[in-house]
Amino acid sequence: MNTFFDALETRTTTQREAALMSALPAQVAHAQNRSTALAEILRGVEASTVTSRAALAALPVTRKHELQEIQQASRALAVGGNVFGGFSSVGYGAAMPRVFASPGPIYEPEGTARDYWRMARAIYAAGFRRGELIHNSFSYHFVPAGSMMETGAHAIGCSVFPGGTGQTEQQVLAMRDLQPAGYIGTPSFLKIIVEKAIEMGVALPSVAKAMFGGEAFPPSLRDWFLERGISGYQCYATADLGLIAYETHSRQGLVLDENVIVEIVRPGTGDPVAEGEVGEVVVTTLNPDYPLIRFGTGDLSAVLPGACPTGRTNVRIKGWMGRADQTTKIRGMFVHPKQVDDIVKRFTEVARARLVVSGEMANDTMTLRVEANTNPEGLNLRIEEAIRDVTKLRGQVEIVLPGSLPNDGKIIEDARSYK
Repeated sequence: MNTFFDALETRTTTQREAALMSALPAQVAHAQNRSTALAEILRGVEASTVTSRAALAALPVTRKHELQEIQQASRALAVGGNVFGGFSSVGYGAAMPRVFASPGPIYEPEGTARDYWRMARAIYAAGFRRGELIHNSFSYHFVPAGSMMETGAHAIGCSVFPGGTGQTEQQVLAMRDLQPAGYIGTPSFLKIIVEKAIEMGVALPSVAKAMFGGEAFPPSLRDWFLERGISGYQCYATADLGLIAYETHSRQGLVLDENVIVEIVRPGTGDPVAEGEVGEVVVTTLNPDYPLIRFGTGDLSAVLPGACPTGRTNVRIKGWMGRADQTTKIRGMFVHPKQVDDIVKRFTEVARARLVVSGEMANDTMTLRVEANTNPEGLNLRIEEAIRDVTKLRGQVEIVLPGSLPNDGKIIEDARSYK
């Protein structure tokens, strides 16, 4: 049995980076030429110069909420509106066989490329192989999850039973009759199916593997499935981008997909963080139909050191670690992570900062804890002045030693009592 989906997974780091950076200028140019939204976002950018991660990091980040706002504004236009807000490079018809809707709503196109969402790599890593039947319990209506997994399974050479959601007893009976090799869907729904099968006295011996997405998959639930003969693995994907990363048999983090460029940036900014530091996942996709450049997922994660023990050489991330949007209302004013970053950038002595909001609602205080390499006289007073200037609110400053702030991606910590 082949260990790897293809040879891309075992390239050297140098080979992979060269290939990605070689493809990047053409993708930026394509986005500028075929996507009206990105033509505006990337106005003035010379695509041919975007050949490195440093050059990529100089481009603006488009976050999910901004994509939604642009789509909504475009759809509101009486003339010239576009349901995708100008982000899609293809239109209705043969080039776009399906359109999906995510909460918001945000509308996503599905193109005609084989394995359009690039899910086959994750499904293969979970142990599925050509000639098997997969029971797919992701939703087949509105959202793209069902189609994402089905097209990936077909790319491997698997058959798919489109189980969808709900109808637990019918799911059990279908598994009993069809004898699928495994399940794809949320872990919580498979747990419900297995428990229902036990209640019905129905054995499901064929279901020995699973690939999960859409929700957390903690070790306790992993072990619960293993005790019942099911090896489950998780993937990290979004409706905008398709596959971002996937779990392997080593169970040591998630390996990045081979056809995306992933950056971890400080929340509220586009600035890449040091390796190992928690930040927002920002993705540039090489998908020509929906060419998202520096798309901010709003998810927190961090890069893990070293390569995957399975022999896959791509970068690994820790997986989902929370949400990056930490905008907080303080004394009637919204404070954003970007404002904290603006304050930090005014002082060369400051490396990192964390705004802690404490007290009770309507009677709160905010303290900016800053890691300072040096602490010259009056530094705290100058930072307090910057806080007032940027946020229009008064705040205290606490100077701490370098490395003492938690590495959890939080720029703003809401520690108030809500009793």
